[in-house]
Order: sequence, then C-alpha cells, then structure tokens
Amino acid sequence: MTALLEAPGTVQVDEPGRRRWTRADTIVGLVYLLAAFVIYAGLWVNLGGGYLYNSAQDQNMWEWFFSATAHAVWSGQNPLESVLQNYPDGVNMMANTAMLGLSIPLSPITLLFGPTLTWAIALTGGLAGTAFAWYWVFSRHLVSSRVAAAIGGVFCGFAPPMISHGNAHPNFVVLFLLPFIVLRLIRLAQGAHPVRDGLILGALLAYQVFLGEEPLLITMLGFVVFAIAYAASRWREAAKMVRPMAIGLVVGGALALVVVIFPLWWQFLGPQSYRSLEHGSVGNDTAAFTRFATESIAGQPDAAADVSMNRTEENAFFGWPLIVFMVVLTIWLWRNVVARSIAIAMFFMAWLSLGLVMTVDHHETGIPGPWALLAKLPLFDSLLESRLAMACIPAVGALLAIATQKVFEAAPTFRDKEFPLRWLWLGALVAVLLPIAPTPLETITRPPTPAFFSDGTWRHYVSTGSVVTVPLPDPGDARALTWQVRANSGFPLAGGYFVGPNAPGDKRGRYGAAERPTAHLLQDVRDNGEAPQVTQAQRTDAVADLRYWHADVVVLAPGTNQDPLRTTVEALLNMPAKYVDGVWLWDVRALQAA
Repeated sequence: MTALLEAPGTVQVDEPGRRRWTRADTIVGLVYLLAAFVIYAGLWVNLGGGYLYNSAQDQNMWEWFFSATAHAVWSGQNPLESVLQNYPDGVNMMANTAMLGLSIPLSPITLLFGPTLTWAIALTGGLAGTAFAWYWVFSRHLVSSRVAAAIGGVFCGFAPPMISHGNAHPNFVVLFLLPFIVLRLIRLAQGAHPVRDGLILGALLAYQVFLGEEPLLITMLGFVVFAIAYAASRWREAAKMVRPMAIGLVVGGALALVVVIFPLWWQFLGPQSYRSLEHGSVGNDTAAFTRFATESIAGQPDAAADVSMNRTEENAFFGWPLIVFMVVLTIWLWRNVVARSIAIAMFFMAWLSLGLVMTVDHHETGIPGPWALLAKLPLFDSLLESRLAMACIPAVGALLAIATQKVFEAAPTFRDKEFPLRWLWLGALVAVLLPIAPTPLETITRPPTPAFFSDGTWRHYVSTGSVVTVPLPDPGDARALTWQVRANSGFPLAGGYFVGPNAPGDKRGRYGAAERPTAHLLQDVRDNGEAPQVTQAQRTDAVADLRYWHADVVVLAPGTNQDPLRTTVEALLNMPAKYVDGVWLWDVRALQAA
C-alpha cells in the first residue's frame, strides 16, 4: 500500500507471485470460516427454531426481509416495496436495511430452506468474508508477511463491534466489499489507469449500496480523514494525485449513479419514504473504549450495558489493553507516513464517535466534539454517531499488520533462541487480543408458531384482506412476522417492524407503522396488563381501523397479558372470541361488507 501512495509515475510494479492464490490463503480462509461457524454454532445446530438471544426482535425482522424479497423476486413483483406488512400502505424496502444485494442472490435458498438458513449464511459468511477480504488486501498491498496480514484480517472480521452487530445487523457484518473499495480509491491516486479503476470503483460502490449504505458512509468518512492526513504529510505527491483521482471519481460516480439512481429515488422519494430518522444524542462514552464487550472472553455484561445503547450497539468496546497498545504503536510507527495517516484517521473517528459533547464515564464534560459539524447534514442526520467508531476497526487491523511486518523484518526467523523476538511479539499480541476475542453467541429456541398459521387454518378466515394480530406487530414484538413467513407469506399483516414515515404527510422516520388508535390501545394493554373500560368512541375507532387495515380476521396468540387483551378486543368488537388451533380469533369480514 505504501507503493500505491507514491506519486503517479513512480509506482513500483507488484511482484508477479504476490497475487497468486497459495496454500496459506486457503488455510487462513478456512480458519476464518471455522471461527465464524463456532460463533454461530448454536444457530447452525438448530436452524428450525434457533434464535439469537441478543437480537431482540431483529432476527424476526431480518428473516422477514429475506422472505419478502424472495417472494417478490419469484413472483415477478417489485422487490423495492412490499405490502406483506404494514398493510395496506406497505414498506419501502430500499428505505430499510433489506440488503437486496444479498437477499436477491440468496432468494433460492430462502424459498427452498427458509429464511433462517439465509440469516445464518449472511452472518457467518459476513464475518469470515470480511476478515478474508481485509487479509487479501493487506497481504497483497500492505505487508509481505501472510502472518501479519492474517492478524490484521482476523481483527477486522472479528473485532468486538463486529460481533456485537453480528447478533442482529448483517448490514454491519457483510462488509467484504469495503476493503476493495478502499483499495480502488488508492489505485486511483496511483494514477496508472484512472478510467479502468474508476469503472471498477463505480461497480463496487453501486453494489455496496445494496448491501449497506451506512457502513459505506462511515468508511468513506474515515478514508477522507486518512487522505487528508496523508496529503498533509506528502502534499507535493498528493497534488499530483488530484487529477487521476478526479477522473476516476467522475467515471466511477457516473457508473454508480446509472445503476442506483432509480433505487435511490425510490428510497428517498418513493412510497413510504422518509426524510430522516432521528435517534437523539447517542455518542460513545469514553469509558466504552476501554471496557470489554459482552460477547468477549473478558466480557463484563453489566459494565458494557452501562455505557451502550444495547447489546447490538457495543460499537467501541476495544478493551483497555488494546487502547494502550494502539497508543504505543502510533508512537513507534509515527515516522511511517502511511501508518501515521492511518493512526490519525483512527483517533479522529474515535473522537467523532463521541458525539456532540464528550462524556467521560457518564459525566458530560461540556467539551464539544467535531460531530457538531456533521450532525445536521443530510444522511449524517440519520446516522448513529456511536457507530463511527467502527471505522477504527480496519485502522487497528492495518496497524497490527504493519507492526507485525516490522517485527518480522527485524527478526527473520522463529528459531532465534537467544532473543526470540517473533515469539515475544506474538505473545504480546495474544495478551492484548485474547481478552477481546469473541465467544459463541447465545442462541435460544423461539416459541413455536401457532398451528393456526403453520397448519394453514388461516386460509379459512382470510380472503382478500389482512390479518390483524393482537397486539399488532411492532419493534417490541415482531413474532407475527415469523408466523407470516411460516404461512408462506400467504396473507398481509397490519402493522409491523420496519422504518417508515411518521404519518401521512410527515416525512420524519419512525420504527413501526404510523400509529392508529386501536393499535395504541392494544399496546397499552399488553404493557400494563389491565383491561380498560372501553368507550363507544374506542369501539368506533376500532371499526374504522379494521376497515383501514382491510382486516379479515383478528388473532390473539399466546403471549404477555393474553387475558386482558382478549377482554379488551371482545369489548371493542362486541363479539366473543373463538378458540381455533392455538389462537383466539374474531372473524371480522362482515365489517368490510357493512
């Protein structure tokens, strides 16, 4: 990579043998894959009912995304939208994390074997693939030692934030294109083939849009910081890189735009689109960087929960030994311009992830952060700033690889018995990295799908309308999405777990369907466990809502506060419930005809 950052015309040609696949590459890839399988072992041995415990409701949501996409593709429908949930308004799939770049190619597997297998493939392949992609780039363009590259790659694929997101967010796990996007940007700066490299870059960028836009935005922000730091150190060389970089970016941008312009129009201006998704101030506490993640060998769940949003957003838990080690490596490698630029980008992105005001162990210092310059900009206003710390992952991996390469150059063999420098270095790496090494993710068996859905009984009660579950599916309980999948997506659902507009005419984003009176009432009953005295106004709202949802049947499955929920619905509809195949139900098709 150092050669790639030289001025145009002075670049050394890569050694011919460096790009060939070797046995070492195979071994590294298999080790990464085995590690990923171990992490998801509980899921793989129970594909029929396995559920990642710390995913909350996200596994239900993601399996629905995979299933809905496969249903659309193989039914000749538009995969950019779906009315299978949030009926009749539907869901803008491009405005959600549907990962069409993955869910479409894997749609045959989804249809044949179910979305849980697709979910397992995405997560397992994502960790292993991301690790191997960084290993490949490091081993071909940054260091000559395969061991050094493998150390950097394993950190990039299995760092604590990756494992945290690996509970629930495949869009932050399937990152194998990002190393090649970064590499192609550096190729552009090298200037040998700006048009060709620009076309390759454009294709990579376009595909990454269909895998995850937020990781791409974070990576590009980190690369910009790296480029500025490098240009400040080598401004004469950097000035010569501007022209080929500009040519390649224009070419690549044009190609990417041709591919993604319609999907992006659909995402931001199409049906059920939204302008921004506000999360409030969610910057990292500085304490998060020094603590150990929940899913690590030295994990301290209570300490991690104390300074994180939830188990899936432990974005900065690198552990204090690695933080100290990175400071030491930065000082040691400071004279290496590439390593220095990487370190500057790493520390700046960590600082940026602290948010608007720096917080130290829950204490707001009042010290403003640079995030204030970006927080209100389009796209950035929907970003969780704590996730910016994930840009530190490849930076740490690269510094580990560079440092290992330097040690190996100083000590050419492992056989030096007087001063076994290589072994001492590897021992230091174990001491630093072992505490943050991942543990297998906790997997439970999800409750069985009621026979009403799994055995096809629903067909006797659903004609052309929707199923309304009690309460309606939402981010707090999205089990109904799985029931729909088990019923082969044969009916639409009212409500759901997705991101959409706050209300008709209100383009602010929200999780779940726009609120309606009856949905709100049923959620309250589920949460507080008390059946209210139903008023006539609430009965009128219930009828209006059921007509809005085109409801054919209302279904109450086993769950929290089932008795008060049944009492409430009976009072709303003036109709007793009927128990059929494991659920209480109310046939409301007559309301549509009234």
